Amino acid sequence: MTAETAGREDARLPGRASSQALDDILGKIFPVLDDGFIRVVDYMGNDASIVQAARVSYGEGTRKASDDEHLIRYLMRHRHTTPFEMCELKLHVRAPMDVWRQWIRHRTASVNEYSTRYSLAIDAARTLSPEEWRAQSTTNRQGSGEPLPTAVGEELSREEAAFHQQARELYLRRIEQGVSREIARKDLPLSTYTEAYWKCDLKNLLHFLALRMEGAAQYEIRAYADVIGREIVARWVPFAWRAFEDYQLHAATWTAPDLQLLKALLASREEAAALARELGYVRDEADGSLKVLREGNEFAAKLERIALTPPW
Repeated sequence: MTAETAGREDARLPGRASSQALDDILGKIFPVLDDGFIRVVDYMGNDASIVQAARVSYGEGTRKASDDEHLIRYLMRHRHTTPFEMCELKLHVRAPMDVWRQWIRHRTASVNEYSTRYSLAIDAARTLSPEEWRAQSTTNRQGSGEPLPTAVGEELSREEAAFHQQARELYLRRIEQGVSREIARKDLPLSTYTEAYWKCDLKNLLHFLALRMEGAAQYEIRAYADVIGREIVARWVPFAWRAFEDYQLHAATWTAPDLQLLKALLASREEAAALARELGYVRDEADGSLKVLREGNEFAAKLERIALTPPW
């Protein structure tokens, strides 16, 4: 080993990157919904790990960047996402199966789920109070609208309780009669809780949070995402979290047609109204009414954030 090589060896690596704020809550149970939870099992890296990876990647010149937070904000703002992959988080999650079905669609994590082929199904199911039943949204085919009347909710909650009890009793009778666990489970409701270990790098975790903390996401999975983001990620990598809030979570993306229409709107509402029809944001109906299409509704929501109104 040469003297030059030995010098590099002596200074090659610092100690394990840690986050005291996250260390303080390792293993802590964060309750979610009526019987779910999230807890941090382990993690790798912190804000400094993102900076370290970026500077190795970009070379010595980046050492002239201002401070670490400014560099992280630059990376987030310009979508230089690879350095964020240097951080990983492992969670222990307990969630209803219908929520987990949405969660597992994010295929960028390592997952090991509780197996009802090997073990008895968890004796817990997501139940709704009379006030929690929601109507189908009239504007979003896959979302909820306003709460149903309490009287309706009370009846639905009674039916739900009876069904859960019947389903559990049926499952346990099958087990007692010697039916294999993998067959006995088949009629359990999607409200049954499951558990899993879920490990994800920070880049993909923030993508998950951007989608699942968004206001149109289903309330139940949003409840989990809110805990992960605000109670866990914000403690773990505070610089990255603030940058994420500013440049993704609370930001708005203006498309090329959006900008074209916004420019027209600032010049003339009449011109913008005609352009909105041309772009397909709105449509004249046969009965003389005006139908605002999906992209038009999205554009109007962005305008509202800057105190402007659409030209229709």
